[in-house]
Amino acid sequence: MDTIASLFSFITTPVSWVIVQFHTVYGAIFGPDTGWAWGLSIVSLVILIRICLIPLFVKQIKATRAMQTLQPEMKKIQERYKNDKQRQSEEMMKLYKETGTNPLSSCLPILAQSPFFFALYHVLNSIASNDTIGVINENLLQSAQKAHIVGAPLAVKFTDSSSKVEALGASLTDVRVVTAVMIVLMSASQFFTQRQLMTKNVDTTVKTPFMQQQKMLMYVFPVMFAVFGINFPVGVLVYWLTTNVWTMGQQMYVIRNNPTPGSKAQAEYLERLTKHVTQHDKVSKRRDRAIVKAIVAKGRDRNEFERKFINGLSKANLAAQADGTVIKSDTAVAVDAEDGTPTTATGAPKRQQPKRQSKSQRQHGGAAGAKAAGESEPKTSLTKSDEPADAKPAAKKGGAKPAGGTRSKAQSGQRKGPQRPKSPSKK
Repeated sequence: MDTIASLFSFITTPVSWVIVQFHTVYGAIFGPDTGWAWGLSIVSLVILIRICLIPLFVKQIKATRAMQTLQPEMKKIQERYKNDKQRQSEEMMKLYKETGTNPLSSCLPILAQSPFFFALYHVLNSIASNDTIGVINENLLQSAQKAHIVGAPLAVKFTDSSSKVEALGASLTDVRVVTAVMIVLMSASQFFTQRQLMTKNVDTTVKTPFMQQQKMLMYVFPVMFAVFGINFPVGVLVYWLTTNVWTMGQQMYVIRNNPTPGSKAQAEYLERLTKHVTQHDKVSKRRDRAIVKAIVAKGRDRNEFERKFINGLSKANLAAQADGTVIKSDTAVAVDAEDGTPTTATGAPKRQQPKRQSKSQRQHGGAAGAKAAGESEPKTSLTKSDEPADAKPAAKKGGAKPAGGTRSKAQSGQRKGPQRPKSPSKK
């Protein structure tokens, strides 16, 4: 660890200077030798670093979304060139170049934090070893050694011996209880952050190896924190716990306000947005307008939740526009209903084209329409009551056809062509 720390020694002076500046402020409030002054100085260092890393966090979100979108294409390339690893790598790099995606972008916040983490570790380790470092002089060194966080000195570790702990004015039991609780909280916050990402902010319609990797990391990272945490000083545990809590809160904000398309979080977000828009008849926030604009631009490629959002606006006589705004429209038409049937703004089914009728249906329909219009037509069919006496023999001989060119009811069921004579009935 000393070799790694020496690699980041160039940043230990700035880190120690920031801690001392915060300690000056908090020391005036809580006392210079208290754990509150030194602990809050470390927490403030974390917050300052994370604020500076927000642009990288935005890049991480975009890179993660892009990687999720590319997973189906990557899977096709792996299957197509499964026996040619070199060609597979070339096609992957080509895909990244065409889409402008960088797989390492999702690791930028962690990589950017690493120098500060090792610098803080080196500073706290020097305090435990009674060595001055950076801008921390002898007076500040003694003050930091006296500082206790809930009974545990700032620079001790879970694995330290009882003699070293007692030399700093604490008991081994207190140190191990405090460090164990902080390690559990650190691991739990990491697990909850990863679980929140997997259960609420992942497109459930696409099953990819990326999802399996994220699921594995959900269980691996907390175990890693627990294993390595016993070798971290209490001050470093404060740093890492604070950054985990910050990450968890930051991710909750992103999931709530900018969810992944097709995820459970998007369904909840669009449901809230539908209620707000139908109540106020407008999209208030610029962020919401950007999301509505993206949904309108998708057209027929909208997912289930986005179609439901458009239909909800249509039922309220509202129509989403290409610029992300909504307008009042009595004739707004929903693109797709939940069952796939186009609907109007009132919820009534859209008029469909009539089905094609057969010849006999058209003939019977025409006769019924003429009768309904009150038109008088000559009778073309004969019934038993008004049938002439000589009509039956004439029909059998194949004589004159019925008037109007239509068949009688007695003949309508017969086949065309010559008919086989009926056999005489047996008495």
